Amino acid sequence: MKARTAFLVLLTAGVVGSAAWLVFFSPVLGVRSIEIVGNLTVPSEHIKQQAGVAELHPLATVNLADVESRVLGIRQLATAKVDRVWPGTLKIEVVEREPVAAIPAGGKFAIVDKQGVVIEIKPAAPAMLPVLKVGNPAQGDPAMMAALKVIDAVPDALAPKIRQVRADTAEAVTLELSDGRTVVWGGADRPKEKARILTSLLKHERAGVYDVSSPDVVTLK
Repeated sequence: MKARTAFLVLLTAGVVGSAAWLVFFSPVLGVRSIEIVGNLTVPSEHIKQQAGVAELHPLATVNLADVESRVLGIRQLATAKVDRVWPGTLKIEVVEREPVAAIPAGGKFAIVDKQGVVIEIKPAAPAMLPVLKVGNPAQGDPAMMAALKVIDAVPDALAPKIRQVRADTAEAVTLELSDGRTVVWGGADRPKEKARILTSLLKHERAGVYDVSSPDVVTLK
């Protein structure tokens, strides 16, 4: 009886050991493919290379947090989530940063997202993005962040018509439209009210300057 028990213990240990070897050390359950989801402009191959996971590396021992950190080294990406898909796929789901403005920088233009993160540097400002002019073009600067919030709050129908955004202070954001009209937006407060009022004014009132900095007292010039 004791011999049989000992045999079963050894057999169980052998099975567990073999299973552990297969999962944690063997290439049998290694990474055979890397699936990239959510990328629109960043090539999948670039993300795979940045992930730095060797083919057939045991899937169970891939450090997901480390892979996420390496992938986020690509500045065009805002988020990255890495998961194991058994038996041999590593899934990387990303969200790309969305460019919202172009900031003059040493003869070129820094393309930034709504958090003020520089996505890339271009020789010229893309036609579809407003040029943002601030005294201190640095992520976290109050005037710059206020301007980015205003850009994000502008109605979709109006956004393509904005040629330039200027912010002397966080409370003095001004929009210049492609047709020459100017919008004095003020601070980033009450964005929905300002957007609604501005949309109506642009449709029904002709003026050179639309001041919606105080939605309660709108002025036209």
